[in-house]
Amino acid sequence: HFQEKKKLTQKSNLFKGQQKKKIIPPNRHGKAPPTLKGKRFVKPLKVTKDMQMDREISKFINHCNEAKAATIANKEGSQLTVVKPPLESTAGEKK
Repeated sequence: HFQEKKKLTQKSNLFKGQQKKKIIPPNRHGKAPPTLKGKRFVKPLKVTKDMQMDREISKFINHCNEAKAATIANKEGSQLTVVKPPLESTAGEKK
């Protein structure tokens, strides 16, 4: 008859169901931290028509909202105009 002995962990912070906290090493010597698979942004392989339509709709809504904000600000006396963003930027800017 074999009796199995339960092994106790040596470290008190690693009991059943607990994991060791990941810490940043003090010096990586210029190495970039590894990106986790879920954290990196990967473009979809194929852009569907629905995605393209959603993008166009959101562009239209954003433009309308910016125009409304500009007209309200102009009525109050300050100068706010909707400016086209530079080509490399994707976020809309207001001045």
